Amino acid sequence: MSMTVQPLPDRPDPTVIAAQNDAFRKLACLGVPPAQPIQGRMHVTRSLIEAGDGFMAEAVKATGMFETFEPENDPEGWHDFGAVEIRGETVFWKIDLYEADSDFRYGAETPDNPATTMRVLNIMLARDW
Repeated sequence: MSMTVQPLPDRPDPTVIAAQNDAFRKLACLGVPPAQPIQGRMHVTRSLIEAGDGFMAEAVKATGMFETFEPENDPEGWHDFGAVEIRGETVFWKIDLYEADSDFRYGAETPDNPATTMRVLNIMLARDW
């Protein structure tokens, strides 16, 4: 009996995903339009909204401007997580990638394809983690 083994699909290029994640963050947080369309949405936690006095706006802006990616906070090289300090509070942000038509049930099969990938940017106080 002969069995055909299918090769594993090539891993997506992390620099492509990183560039798309950066472009999406800048769109969602700073209103900077990307070079190519990128689907996604941003969510913030209730405690971030309730922080008041412009705190959420500062956190969103700092998230959009984040550039400090290192192996410790970006092991895959996807630029999908970061932490910023706002008024002495640590704020985490995370981008998750889903299949665009899956109602956020399935991870993106081709995360480097913006036509089939939906990005979700979550911003929260670190103490909410």
